[in-house]
Amino acid sequence: VQLQASGGGLVQAGGSLRLSCAASGRTASSYAMGWFRQAPGKEREFVSAINWSGENTYYADSVKGRFTISRENAKYTVYLQMNSLKPEDTAVYYCGLSRNYAYRLNTYEYDYWGQGTQVTVSS
Repeated sequence: VQLQASGGGLVQAGGSLRLSCAASGRTASSYAMGWFRQAPGKEREFVSAINWSGENTYYADSVKGRFTISRENAKYTVYLQMNSLKPEDTAVYYCGLSRNYAYRLNTYEYDYWGQGTQVTVSS
């Protein structure tokens, strides 16, 4: 399985971006996926996750109410809609795939990772 993340960029505080993560292979639609981010000098942290069907989602407290995760299994793609962006959201965002049906919250529970996409929020 290969994951390709896209959609990052430079945006002003209060703005919006939508990240996409396209997976190769049909099996990707059968597994949970998630988004993590890593700021300079910090560890990779959980942002959001979604189960295989899209019915169940989970968010870090820091993004709850501002970010929305969704998926289109027919396109093997997961999205992260990010609204009301803050400078502290600046990081490289990574999508991951976990060979589980239920969503997962920890990096070690993910089996595949995309290459990351930079999100920069200016104040």
